[in-house]
Amino acid sequence: MSTALWCLLGFAAWTWSLVVFGIGTIRVFKVLKGQEKPNAFPSDKPHGSEAYRRLLRAHANCVENLPVFGAVVIIGALTNLQSDLFHTLAIVTLAARIGQSIAHLSSGRSLIVNVRFTFFLVQIAAVSWMGLLVATNAAP
Repeated sequence: MSTALWCLLGFAAWTWSLVVFGIGTIRVFKVLKGQEKPNAFPSDKPHGSEAYRRLLRAHANCVENLPVFGAVVIIGALTNLQSDLFHTLAIVTLAARIGQSIAHLSSGRSLIVNVRFTFFLVQIAAVSWMGLLVATNAAP
């Protein structure tokens, strides 16, 4: 399996871990302790602590960006793209995604929001560059 595909798997695993070890754990414990009912977590209404809401947004950010990254990586694999730069950009994307999530989870302070935004810009640049590499590789 290529480095880019491993990074796609890592991105999916990171997204899943935010649910399993974060959101899901919090919700399950609250329900099992009788603090909340299973239907007490509406997606269309703010609920929980500020840290919990940042966790929800960090997960949503991952879910929003995973399909785009996945499409670029999979098309690269299907077109047999052989590029060290492509694989390096996949690593950069995964690292920046994890960095953005950690920053999102850590604080809502302006400095941290700027750090988070920087990680997001790195991802935009890397995935865009990867898309260009795929397009030029697939062009006749």
